[in-house]
Amino acid sequence: MDKLNAMAIFVRVVERGSFSAVARELQTSQPTISKVLRALESELGGKLIARSTRRLSLTDEGQRYYTQCRQILAAVDAAEHSFQSGRETIAGPLRIGSSVSFGRLQIAPRLPQFLKRHPEVQIDLQLSDQNQDLISEGLDVTFRIGELSDTGLIARHIGTTHRVTVAAPEYLAHHGQPRTPQELGRHNCLLFNLLTSQNLWRYEKGAQRHEVRIKGNAQSNNSEAIREMVLGGMGISLSPVWLFSEDLKAGRVTAILQDYTAQSLPIHAVSPANRRQSARVKAFVDYMALALESAPALQPIK
Repeated sequence: MDKLNAMAIFVRVVERGSFSAVARELQTSQPTISKVLRALESELGGKLIARSTRRLSLTDEGQRYYTQCRQILAAVDAAEHSFQSGRETIAGPLRIGSSVSFGRLQIAPRLPQFLKRHPEVQIDLQLSDQNQDLISEGLDVTFRIGELSDTGLIARHIGTTHRVTVAAPEYLAHHGQPRTPQELGRHNCLLFNLLTSQNLWRYEKGAQRHEVRIKGNAQSNNSEAIREMVLGGMGISLSPVWLFSEDLKAGRVTAILQDYTAQSLPIHAVSPANRRQSARVKAFVDYMALALESAPALQPIK
């Protein structure tokens, strides 16, 4: 077995969350991808991926191995690039795109530590709640939350945005607290209107799925505006945990429907397909992936 190739396939399956998607990328079959991973698990002597009919999830051992594989593959890639074109330093301008809230709350606070490691990089952080055109806006990389519609880009899955249903205590005192997703139909729900799902909120409980079409008297294309509406007692929101993490700790909002798991959203680092990733882009994406992996504000509410 080609161990390095097997490691690369394993990492790609984790990042795509699908055997079939990786098979299409590599122009092979899904059974071939499964066979490679079974052989890798057999050689390691343990399970890497817990398979189910609906999703793939890593075992504890698989999560550790995934992190180590990424580091090994990054080192191999760096060595090959160094051999081919001379050692490329992590330096120069780095133009980063993101939504306003994610950029302000999750990217900007992590820039000082990154620049301590790589002081020769110059950051230009561009924030917009519209999907930015990487080419016309000259972005090296942008971070997007949710399913991607543009397949003509290089995308790396670097994390997951878990979501929580929240309302201010004042709102719940006046209108009551919904106990099931279906009861949301009787409440004023605040809509973040940039998601493709729009007014359809999805939950799971055990093997059951629940889809609820919500309605309300306010919406916005900015998640921090939604947060202010919630804090003002206007209604209920389904929002990223990281947006309300401090409010939840302080009791300014209450997490509701905690018996149900709200649909989470993937976080991707996206680059133009026709441009080789520079060392500084790769270093920053690697840095953000590791940072988000352990960030308390990106963990599900327990």
